[in-house]
Formats: sequence, C-alpha cells, structure tokens
Amino acid sequence: MSIVGKGKRAIQGAAQSVMKKAIELAPDSLLPGGRPDPLIRRQHGQIGRPVSRVDGPLKVRGAAPFAAEVALEGMVYAALAHSTIAKGRILTIDTGRAEAAPGVVLVMTHRNAPRLNPPPRFLSAAKAAAGDDVPVMQDDRVRWNGEPVALVLAETQEQADHARSLIRITYAEEPAATSLATAGAHEVGTFMGEPLSAKIGDAEAAFAAAPHKVDAVYRTPPHNHNALEPHAATLVWRDGALFVHDATQAVAHTAWSLARIFGLEEDQVHVSSPYVGGGFGGKTLWQHQILAAAAARLADRPVRIALSREGVYRVVGGRSPTEQRVALGADADGRLTAIIHRGVTPKTPHSAMPEPFILPTQSAYAAKTIALEVRTCDLDLVANTFMRAPGEAVGTVALECAMDELAEQLGLDPIELRLRNEPETDPVSGRPFSSRNLAVAYRLGAQRFGWDRRNPVPRSRREGEWLVGMGCATATYPYHRMPGGAARITLDAGGARIDVAAHEMGMGTATAQAQIAADRLGLPLEAVTVRYGDSSLPGVILAGGSQQTASVGLSVMMAHRELVGELLKLAGNDSPLAGLGAEEVESADAGLRKLDDPGRFESYASILGRAGRGELVVEGSAPMPLETMHWSMHSHGAMFCEARVNAVTGETRVSRFLGSFDCGRIVNPKTAASQFRGGIIMGLGLALMEETQVDGRTGRIMNRTLADYHLPVHLDVPEIDVIWTDIPDPHTPMGARGIGEIGITGTGAAVANAVYNATGRRVRDFPITLDKLL
Repeated sequence: MSIVGKGKRAIQGAAQSVMKKAIELAPDSLLPGGRPDPLIRRQHGQIGRPVSRVDGPLKVRGAAPFAAEVALEGMVYAALAHSTIAKGRILTIDTGRAEAAPGVVLVMTHRNAPRLNPPPRFLSAAKAAAGDDVPVMQDDRVRWNGEPVALVLAETQEQADHARSLIRITYAEEPAATSLATAGAHEVGTFMGEPLSAKIGDAEAAFAAAPHKVDAVYRTPPHNHNALEPHAATLVWRDGALFVHDATQAVAHTAWSLARIFGLEEDQVHVSSPYVGGGFGGKTLWQHQILAAAAARLADRPVRIALSREGVYRVVGGRSPTEQRVALGADADGRLTAIIHRGVTPKTPHSAMPEPFILPTQSAYAAKTIALEVRTCDLDLVANTFMRAPGEAVGTVALECAMDELAEQLGLDPIELRLRNEPETDPVSGRPFSSRNLAVAYRLGAQRFGWDRRNPVPRSRREGEWLVGMGCATATYPYHRMPGGAARITLDAGGARIDVAAHEMGMGTATAQAQIAADRLGLPLEAVTVRYGDSSLPGVILAGGSQQTASVGLSVMMAHRELVGELLKLAGNDSPLAGLGAEEVESADAGLRKLDDPGRFESYASILGRAGRGELVVEGSAPMPLETMHWSMHSHGAMFCEARVNAVTGETRVSRFLGSFDCGRIVNPKTAASQFRGGIIMGLGLALMEETQVDGRTGRIMNRTLADYHLPVHLDVPEIDVIWTDIPDPHTPMGARGIGEIGITGTGAAVANAVYNATGRRVRDFPITLDKLL
C-alpha cells in the first residue's frame, strides 16, 4: 500500500473513531430508536409555565450593567475616524492638531498601532468570532468606505469626538465594485462549509413541460443591524491579561479570537457580557473591540469604546442584497413537478458569509425535480454577516410569493396548494423529519385568523379609501445545536447553580434555563440560579442559529447525569437508594427516588449531609449534534397578514397579523410569545421599509442613522397574535426547537401576498414602498 493510501486509511480510521466515541456519548433520545428526553413526558411543573424573566427587575430599575456602563478607574474614551473612500491607499495622515487637542491621550493610526495577527474569521475555526479577516490598522490599505483609519483616546467622549474631527487624511483612490452591476465574476457560494447548490432530476426540463408555471425574479436590498444597544466594549489590561466587558453573543469565541490576535494564551483573555441589548447575528468580534484593546495597551489605560449608530453602519456588517429567480412548475392538480430557485448575492473578499437564500427551499415542498443555487460575487463594502434568519428571512420572501402566484394561476386556495405539496421526507436529503406539524399550524391559524372570509379576487374589498387584503406564507427555520456545549452544576442543601457560557440578549435565556434545570433537578424554581455571559464558564455556546435552548438544555442534561452518578456514590449502602443505578432513579422533590418505587427516596440535603459535603460540583459536556445526521429538523410556522393600502396615497398598513407556529415544546410561553412577536416585527420592516442605500460612486452608506434607515415603530405595528402547536419533537432536548429566528421568516411574503390581494399589484422588488403601488 502507498504512503498516500496509508494516510487516507489513518485519517478515515481516526474519523470513524471520533464518530464512534461521539455516538457512545450521545444521549439515547438523540439517536434513532432512542428514548425521548424525560422532560418531554414528565413534568415537575416549570416547563410550559409563563414565568416572568428573572432579570426583569434589574432591567426596569436600570441596575443591569451593559458594556458601555461599566466604569473603570482611570478610564479613557475612544472615537474612531473612518475612511471616506471605498478602495485605495492612505497617502497622508495629519494627526498633529488632534494630538494637541484638550484631553487627548493617544492618537493611533497604522503608523503606531501594535503589530497584530489577522482576526480569525468566523467559521475558519471552532472558536473563530471575527466578522472579517482584514488586518486591523496594520497597513495603509483601505478596503471599504467606513473602515477605521484612526482612533483617538481622550479623557471624555466629547474630547475624543472633537479631536477625531481634526484629523486630516488624503487618499489614492482605486476603482471599486460597490453594486451588483459593477461586481466581477460570479461563483457558487458556500455556507457552513457546504456549497450552496442542490440538484434533483432535470428541473429545467420538467419546468418547461409543466402545464402550470410561475417564473419570476424577486429582489431584496441590503439591511443593516440596528440592535437597541449599539456595539460597545469596556476593557483593561492587567498583568499581561486582557479583561473585556463586551456586548457580544459569543463570549468564549471572542476570548479565543482576541487571544489569537494579540498572541496570548486563551486563558489570558477574559470576556464578560452578562447583558446584551439585542444581537441578531451582528454582535461578534469586529474591529472596534480589537482597536480599543490595542489602544489600551499602548496608552496603559482602561478604554471604553461605544459606537454611534453611524459607527455601527460603518464597521459592522449586515445582510447582503439578493436577486432570486424562482420558477415553479405544477401539474393540473397543483402538485409541484419542478422547483428552481437560483440567484446571486454579493459578499466581500474578507467575509465568508453570502446570504444563503436557498436554505428554506431545500425542505419546503415535495417536488419531482429541484434545482437550487446561490452564486456570489465580491464587492468593496463592509463585510456582510449573519442577520436574523440568514437565508430564510429573504429566501422565504421569494419562494412564498411565488407559491402565492402559482395558487392564483391554478385557482387554488394558497393554503391548500401548500398542504397539497407537503413532503413526507426531506426533498433534498431524503431524511425523515424529526417532527413536522405544519398542517396543524395552518389549520389552527386559518381558523383563528378567519381565513375563510378572504375573497380570492384581488381588489374586491374596500373600506373607504383603503383596499383590504389577506395573505399567508410558510415560515421555516432549521434546528441547530452546535458543538461545544457544556455546563456545570453546583448543588448544595439550598438548591443549585447552573454555570454556562451562554448569553442573554433579551430572549430570556436565564429564565428558560432555570425552568429546565428546576425540572431536571426536581427543585422549585426559586432554588435554581443560572450564571452566564462569561468566558470563564463552561461551554463554547454561540447565541445564534436559534440554538441556545437546545445546546444549554442538553448540556444541563449531561451535567445532571454526572450529578446523579456522583450522588448515588455519596449515598452509599445506608441509603434507600443503595444498589440503584443512574437509569433507575429520577430527580424529584429536591432529591432522588426510584422510578417505579417512589418510597425509595433520599433528599439532596440528606445525601450531602451524611457524606459531610457542603456542596457537590459536576460538569457535563454535550455530544456532537448527531441528531441532525439522522433527521431533517426544522421549526415551522403559518403566517397570516391583513394589509390595508390607501387607494389614493399608496400608503400600506398592516392591520392584523397572526403567527401559528410548530416549534416543538414551548419552554416558556411568555418569553416565547415575545420572541415570536419580535421576529414578526422585524419581518414587517423587511417587507415595508428596511433598505440600506449605498452610493455607488463612493461605496458610502447614505442612510446611516435611524432618521433615514426606517424601522417599524409603534404606529407601524398592529396587535400581533401568536399561537403554537406545542407538539414535542421526540428527537430534541426537552422536545423543543428554536424560536428566535422563525418569526422573521415568511412574514415578508405574507405581507406582500396580502398587499396583492388588496390591490392586484404584485411587488417583487422589496421593500414594498408606496411608489411601487401607485
């Protein structure tokens, strides 16, 4: 055998060994034929309760410290100067006046910045967190309009902002690509390491032969992140170690990445982020944290950097635009014979994140033939990145509008067309669905919304000047559980503390996990606390992909297994539990009891007391997400919209909205309803107003503040009704699937379809502004 052959065999053997070990460690519930998580069928009363958020009192009192509110002794304030060209070189940079300005401590440019390693771009390594891999202030190159080119530190924020305005820079400009029209060659994109393409049969031939067909192009614009809390960090160097109070949804990833950039060991960087005012995919590692850390090291002072709203637009990426062709072919009965979903979306040379808009189409509908492809091209703009439901948010806009167009052509009710094409197995992978109850969600939603009152004839309902219509669309988002989950349980006579490097961005993480842990441990809710948002805690858990509930919940399950084993050892032969194994007992009433003989019970306090232990500390690690290798796993929803369009002005108002969701078990109805509604509101913005406008001449974002970048406000948002099936998924922890991102999916299409039903005008170029309806 050749050396190459032996090498391949060795690699294969190692991979098989890793997989075998992962399968051995995986809970039975996550493998085919396994037992569902006990919390699905057995409740102690916490899961499913509408519990108010445990951090609520702190936040309403203003006592929850965010990253820009941490005060450190001797702290100075940072201000960034941004490039004003899209591509080129810095010729001259005059910082003299800025350095002489009152209160200025340091002006940092590429001429005096510390030498740094390139940022590890997200997905390039397990803990990589950077939005791009551009060298940070290491040379005279300019790669986009808005790239930081200087940083000022001063005693006050006002002094830093003033000094920044005194810096004078000249550039040598180079030709730049700033729009799809000026972009270079296109190539097939990749997402999460996989090519964004799929082919089943000859879809083009099947489409050409179909008796009923729709072939249309849908366009969505760029979008910018606008979290309630702008990006900020407060940091300090102590004894060669870096301490960062950050607004991040990835504490462990950020700590590892900063260590790589500054040439440190991972444990020399400590990232704390207990409260985050919204993230949505944008709060990872960007240049502002790196530059602030570099400047703090140069000045030997603690630094606070808080980006303005404009600063967020300049430095932090958002969602890239898409141009999507959807072609659907169907037979006379409305059965899909062909689905074609292809198009292009730009990215940047330093970003690995094209907008993967074909993702929802991969599992949405049964069809004999399928052709999916995302092609990408590079633009000289700020790096695009993850934004709530990347791919699904805008992919469902095109797919679900096309389904509405096809339903009209066939003379079918739009819901009937969708249900007629429900797949029995995943159309692309062929895997069975772990749980799919979309039809139930549609039936419940249609009844509650009053869908039977919809007139299928466009422009048939009018109330004064207002044309009124109804539309629906399917929502979908995949179940994710990323590797690296771990949790620590500290048990004492009074209760338990859960330590996990998770994040709270407004979704109620600590509340839901306290409920889950209380039910796992058989404790009252008030006896459980959850500590999170710190890189020193166990786990590498990203608050993204709607996966925190599953990842943390499974990590706590594995820690609980370890805890039960240790408690049985401590119990010994004098306990009613003597001789029992971990699989024969359950946690209940603040102790352990035999599953089929509740009389054999001993409390945690008794076990610890007899063993002379004040507390018991255990850690557990979640296995690899093998469940996604066996099943196609998705949350689903049926979205219903009533829209009113003024026949005179073209003004559009959404008057009613209902989301009917199938997301497995709902852990906390109160926080879940908030998540669903928040996603739907973002979907209303996507449909009707959000659009980042770029000056094609300079690459400059023109509407870079909330005065010009329009978001839904209270008067734009109707009462939003949300319901759910609450049918547990037997193959997920707690039977739950993600809910954080599904609300934005399908919403844009439901609005567009309602607008069409009201006006008879089909808008395919988003957002739906009044000029497109007149």
